[in-house]
Amino acid sequence: MKRVRCPKCENYITFDETKYTEGQSLVFQCPECNKQFGIRIGVSKLKNTQKEENRQMADSNASTEETPCGSIVVIENVFHYKQIIPLQMGDNVIGRHQKGNPINTAFETVDPSVDLNHCTINVSRDKQGRLKYILRDNNSNTGTFVENVEIPPRERRVIESGTLFTIGATSIILKGPDEED
Repeated sequence: MKRVRCPKCENYITFDETKYTEGQSLVFQCPECNKQFGIRIGVSKLKNTQKEENRQMADSNASTEETPCGSIVVIENVFHYKQIIPLQMGDNVIGRHQKGNPINTAFETVDPSVDLNHCTINVSRDKQGRLKYILRDNNSNTGTFVENVEIPPRERRVIESGTLFTIGATSIILKGPDEED
């Protein structure tokens, strides 16, 4: 399965590329905004599904000498589907994906209560060499909540693998590098 993004509203449309030959032109109509657009099979506008992209990213991270830092799991709800986004050492700025948004941990959603630059998880190592996760709100409009308690702006909260936190109406679970989803 492959997916292509609508140039108007950035909604993904998934289709089975095995039914078509390389070089063949296809016309899609976006179910969200009704925009019609065309693509040619074998051209770079095709993207793997999120699951395939995450697997490829995990494989490429495993092939480099970087150690895995865990991931966040954006829980499936009325605004979006389940997404697994890998974390890296240092600041991981979390927010809503939008074309041109330079953050490094964006996820796709139509949830209007998630800011483009909502919160940050800093991944580092403690004195014993264990991974340490620190969550902070980036002065978002709707706040960042851990265990139903809001993190005030400029305050940091140490979280650990398995922690459930909420940004806007979206729930996210932090997973350590050794955990399965």
